[in-house]
Amino acid sequence: MDTQNPSVRAHAQSRSDGKNHPSQRARRATRRGGVIHDNSRHTTRFTVIGNHLAQHAELSLLAIGLAVHIQSLPSGAQVDIETLAGRFPEGKTRIAGALRELETHGYLRRTRMRTDGGRIVTRTVSCNQPGRNGATEEPKPRPRRNTDERARRRALPAVPQPAYPAPDLLRTALGVLSGLRREDPRLLLSATDAEHLVPGVAAWLERDLTPEAVRRALTTGLPPEPLHRPAALLAHRLTDRLPPLPPFRAPDAPAPVRHPLQNCDVCDRAFRGPEPGTCGPCTAGRSLRA
Repeated sequence: MDTQNPSVRAHAQSRSDGKNHPSQRARRATRRGGVIHDNSRHTTRFTVIGNHLAQHAELSLLAIGLAVHIQSLPSGAQVDIETLAGRFPEGKTRIAGALRELETHGYLRRTRMRTDGGRIVTRTVSCNQPGRNGATEEPKPRPRRNTDERARRRALPAVPQPAYPAPDLLRTALGVLSGLRREDPRLLLSATDAEHLVPGVAAWLERDLTPEAVRRALTTGLPPEPLHRPAALLAHRLTDRLPPLPPFRAPDAPAPVRHPLQNCDVCDRAFRGPEPGTCGPCTAGRSLRA
């Protein structure tokens, strides 16, 4: 009973040591109906495609295929809608939608630019791995200078607003602000600061004040120390010292004489008068010199 049967072949040892062998996985996949890969190693004419694109959860199949096609093209190849529609049967509308999908998810960047000859062309950049720098969006452009100016303007105190911001009224108000630096060099204002303060000065002029009176109200009694924010100081004065509205005039009462604004021939300041000439201070100065 202990005699071995010499005709029985010895059992072959498993090469996988109990682990799954590729052939076993293939047989199980066949039984389940899954895909079986019959792969060969490419040595020429191939393109490396990441699974983040091939298995993207939000891109359509057309967008994925179009991205693979674009990534396989050499640099300088035409990938505009006309060219792609002539290459594939999907048509311009579907191809345009697929390109927008790729732009949304960072696989494509398209910008309009002008050539040396003056033509407007579309520059297309294909990205095979969006977010390789840790972000899925394109780098944001550097903030423009006027962004800081808008933030500075918002930081200034609010100023009164005129009831009727007529263009002539606003121009006169800007002239008042522009002339303040002649009274005090510390009151040199930027264009953004002046734009913020112009409505406040216009509100004063609406109250029957002359430009000279507004100038005196803004420049009299300034502190002797340096003015770090002259625009903020002027905005505070325009609000804190705003004069009352003119008294109510009955409908049948004669309208007060209101001369038009003139520019002084000597100091170029605005003043109200029946005709061009010199303002009150310059006229008084001439009389004293005479």
